[in-house]
Amino acid sequence: MPAPVPSAPPGGTHLIPDTPSTFATALAAHLPGQWHRRYAGFPPPKDEPHVADRIWDCGPAHSALLDWAPPTAFLEGPAGEQLCVIPRPRRPREFLVAPLQPEEFQPHHFSGVEEPNGIAVHGDPVRAAAHVARRVLPRYAAALDAVRRNARLQPEPPYRPGASEVTESVTLIWYADGVVGAPYASVPAAARSVLYSCYFQYSPLEAAFVLPASYRTEERAVLLHSVVRQLTAQGIGVTFRHAAPSSSLPPRGAPAALGAPSTARQSSAARR
Repeated sequence: MPAPVPSAPPGGTHLIPDTPSTFATALAAHLPGQWHRRYAGFPPPKDEPHVADRIWDCGPAHSALLDWAPPTAFLEGPAGEQLCVIPRPRRPREFLVAPLQPEEFQPHHFSGVEEPNGIAVHGDPVRAAAHVARRVLPRYAAALDAVRRNARLQPEPPYRPGASEVTESVTLIWYADGVVGAPYASVPAAARSVLYSCYFQYSPLEAAFVLPASYRTEERAVLLHSVVRQLTAQGIGVTFRHAAPSSSLPPRGAPAALGAPSTARQSSAARR
C-alpha cells in the first residue's frame, strides 16, 4: 500500500515562513553549497559593528535597516560568504536578502569595487533561493574576488608620505602695512633668485626683501604660490608669520616730548 501524500495547507500552497529566522533557515536549505543560518545573540556585543555598516547594498536593504531596525537573520556560505535576511517594510510575506562585507579587510580594499547589492524576494524559500542564486551570489563572488585582489596588491592603506627633511628654510613675514617680506640676512642664497623672479624687491633702507603692497590681492596670491612651489621643489622650507609688534618706536605723528606743547602755549601767552 503506497504511503499517503500529505495534504496541502488551505489555499493549495505550502506554508511560507513569517519570520526572518525561519525564512533564513528554509532559504539556506535550497541555496547551492553548504549554507546555514548563523546564530546571533541578542543584544549584540558593544564592539560589534552595526549591521547597516557592513551591509553591501546601497538600496532598500540598507535604508530598511537604518529606518526600521527590523529583526535580522544571517546566513553563512561555504567560502565565508554572509547574507543578511530582513523582512521587507510594508510588504508582508516578502524579505530583503543582501550580502555583507567581509570583516577581515581594510576600507581601502573596497575602493573601486562595485557593490553587489541585494534583492527583494517572495517568502517562498524555493523561489527565493533560485532568485538569490541567479542574481545575488554571482555578483557577490565577483565583488569578493575584487576585494581579495586589492588586498594582495596593496595590503596597507595608501597613506600620503610626510614632507622630506629640509636643511634651509625661508620665513616670509606679513607686516602691518600690507608688505610681505623677509630680512635679507635670513634668506638663504639659493632662495634669493626665486624671490627676485617673483617680483620681490630688495630695499636697502630696510635691508629686506619685500613684495610691495601695491599688488592686488589676487596677484600677490599667485606670486606667493609660485615662491612656495619653486622653493619647496628645491628642498627649501617656507613658513609664513606675522611681524612682531614694535613697541620701541613712538607712534607715528606723536610729539617728541609730552611737555613740549604746553610749554609752547605758555610762552606764547606770556608774549601776549
